Amino acid sequence: MSVRNALLGLLGQRPRHGYELHAAFEAVVGGKLNWDVKPAQIYTTLSRLAERGLVVEKALEQAGGPEKRIFAITPEGRNELLEWLAAPVKTEHQRDKFFLKLMLSLATGEVDPGLVIYAQRASLYQELHDLTIQRENVDPASELSRIMMLDRAIMHLEADLRWLDMIEARLDDIRRQPLPEPKARPRGRPPKTKNDSSGR
Repeated sequence: MSVRNALLGLLGQRPRHGYELHAAFEAVVGGKLNWDVKPAQIYTTLSRLAERGLVVEKALEQAGGPEKRIFAITPEGRNELLEWLAAPVKTEHQRDKFFLKLMLSLATGEVDPGLVIYAQRASLYQELHDLTIQRENVDPASELSRIMMLDRAIMHLEADLRWLDMIEARLDDIRRQPLPEPKARPRGRPPKTKNDSSGR
C-alpha cells in the first residue's frame, strides 16, 4: 500500500518513467538500506495502478536507448493520493515478532528466555550504533528530513531497549504465571432449544 501511494505521490510531482520512479523512491526513503524496492516491483505496481485508472501512460521516450514509458497521475489517482495523505497510519506494535519468540521460548522450554532477550538486546545495540553513525554523517543544512527519519528510528530503538530491561526485570514473575491458553470450547452438539423442536 505505501509503495503504491508513494508512486502516486511521485507522479503527482511530474510524469516519470519507471527507472525515474525507482530512483526517486530510493531518494525519498534515504536509500535502499532503509527500504529496498526492486525495479520489478515498481513496474508491477505501475501496471496495477494503470488497470485501476489511477495512472496513465502519457508518452514514450527514446533518447538513443530503449523506449521508456512515461506515466502520469490521473484525477482519480490524485484523489486517492489526497485521501491517503489525509488518513492516519495504523501502527502494528502488538504484532511483534520478538514478543512471539519470547513467549514461545517460555512455552516450549527449548531455550532460556534470558538468552532470547540477550540476543535481541545485542542486535538492538548494533542497530543503534549503526544509525547513530549514519546520523553523525548527515548534513543538517541539506538533509534535515533524513535526520528526522534517523531520529525516529533511534528513539524507537531506545524505547525497545528500555522495554527489554523491563521484561528482564520481571521475567521471574512472568514464569510464575500460567501461559495464555485458548478458551476451551464445549464438545459435541449444542443443546437444543425450544425453537429447535418441530411440532410433529
